[in-house]
Amino acid sequence: MRTVAVIGGGASGMMAAVTAASGGAHVILLEHKDRIGKKILSTGNGRCNFTNTHQEPICYHSEDPLFPWEVVERFNAQAVISFFLQLGVYSKNRNGYIYPNSDQASAVLDAFRMELDRLKVEIRTGIECREIRPGKKGFTILTDQEPVRADRVILCAGSKAAPATGSDGSGYDLAKKLGHRILPVLPALTALKCEEKFFKSIAGVRANGSVSIWSDGECIAKDTGEIQLTDYGISGIPVFQVSRYASQLLYEKKETDAVLDFMPDFTKAQTNAFLRARAQTRPDKSAEMFLIGLFHKKLCDLWIRLSKIPRQRKAGELTGDEIACLTDLIKDFRVRIRETNSYDKAQVCCGGIDTREVDPETLESVYVPGLYFAGEILDVDGMCGGYNLTFAWASGYAAGRSAAVEGQSQLSKKRQN
Repeated sequence: MRTVAVIGGGASGMMAAVTAASGGAHVILLEHKDRIGKKILSTGNGRCNFTNTHQEPICYHSEDPLFPWEVVERFNAQAVISFFLQLGVYSKNRNGYIYPNSDQASAVLDAFRMELDRLKVEIRTGIECREIRPGKKGFTILTDQEPVRADRVILCAGSKAAPATGSDGSGYDLAKKLGHRILPVLPALTALKCEEKFFKSIAGVRANGSVSIWSDGECIAKDTGEIQLTDYGISGIPVFQVSRYASQLLYEKKETDAVLDFMPDFTKAQTNAFLRARAQTRPDKSAEMFLIGLFHKKLCDLWIRLSKIPRQRKAGELTGDEIACLTDLIKDFRVRIRETNSYDKAQVCCGGIDTREVDPETLESVYVPGLYFAGEILDVDGMCGGYNLTFAWASGYAAGRSAAVEGQSQLSKKRQN
């Protein structure tokens, strides 16, 4: 019986272990934390949004843009839903966002634990993997305990995001020693810290709007939704969606701005006309109260302060330039990004093992026959909404299935041909 060692007991690691064991392999699952699946418990605010029915290539990012989609297409959202149904996890659909019917992330983890136990997967926790040594007959994994020997190895050690759950970046060193290129690993799906001092005065405000990332006069990325203003900068789902681009620009030492639009359904001209009409409707209102009812009071106060309009000026007396100034603040609220939140507050990372060095069908290394990768350790990151877990399941499934196949690895066969 073939022995497959899986390094990392997160989402992709558990999927790889279950799939390889289902394929007839003896599987050893190695996890350096005290238990497997810790990160799953925090996904979806503890409810585990484990996939999404809306799938298209732009939901995934990589230096090789075709790679993620090739993997996901072979184990799509419907396959994920069916897989978990077989494990006893009935799902619910919230506008395409798929959750366990129980709304408990623990249901997903418990289902995996039961399946791993049923398939007699050997789970070893509290073990540090220090080196993977390929040999003529399989691999030897050097650890802080006794060496582990296996015919095939699947590396699923995660990224650097949320290190408290086990993703400390140690897997990158293992891959690098075997000749793989590691693209810069940076925080993604995270909040952004800004330079401006006024954020403390608007902390706690939530507002619908769009956020775009700008550098060198070019809009790099944009998303719309509920923006959360904090004492250090900006957060919320739309900020998370564009944060990877800010991370990359900051890594390249480029000046990076975020532009917030608090009336995204209006053009700038329409917003200006709307404000003019509003001023004429209640001309006796003070400038201080002019925007109350449109936006959060903290925002209104900040914009009047930044515009330098006298607070007691009557709305009907606002000049064209003053209306234009308020329009700019509402439509083009530009702030300078200082840095992203740290790895411990990021949901995932962008960067990782260069996917151009990995077979998209089998997830096997192009350099080391019998070595496979899955999950966040690869240079793949998805949007918020179950996409990163979808890739974890799909890549874990592909790697587990390929590693369990008896005979030569696909790479060895290709080299012989």
